[in-house]
Amino acid sequence: MDRAALNSHIAQTYAVAAEYPWMKYPRYAVYRHQSNRKWFAVVMELPCAKLGLPDDGAIDVLNIKCDHQLVGSLLGQCGFFPAYHMSKTNWITVALDGSVEADTVKWLLDISFMLTDKKSKTNKR
Repeated sequence: MDRAALNSHIAQTYAVAAEYPWMKYPRYAVYRHQSNRKWFAVVMELPCAKLGLPDDGAIDVLNIKCDHQLVGSLLGQCGFFPAYHMSKTNWITVALDGSVEADTVKWLLDISFMLTDKKSKTNKR
C-alpha cells in the first residue's frame, strides 16, 4: 500500500482527512479521531538510514498504535520497524513500499483506530 492508497482508505473507512501540522515537514501527515483528537496514524517520509536500511534514499512509513505483544511479533517480519519518534512499546512503524500487504496495513489501522478511540477520564464523567 502506498501513501495515496492509504490516504484514500482512511478517508473512506474512518471519514478522516490528513492534517499536515508541521511546516518544516510538509510530507508528514497526521490522522486523528474527530471525537477526542487523538492520533491513530502518522505518515512520514524518512531517510532509509533512520530505519537502519542500507539505501541512501527516503521511504514513506506509517506509525500506528498496536498492542505491545503484537509489536513484538511484527518486528521480526519484513517491512516492520521499531516506532520512529513514538513509544516503541505501543507503536510500530510500517513501510509503505509494498513489503507489507495492504490487508495487513488495513487490519493494523483498525487496531490503532480502536486503541486510540478511548475517551479520556474527563469525558467519562
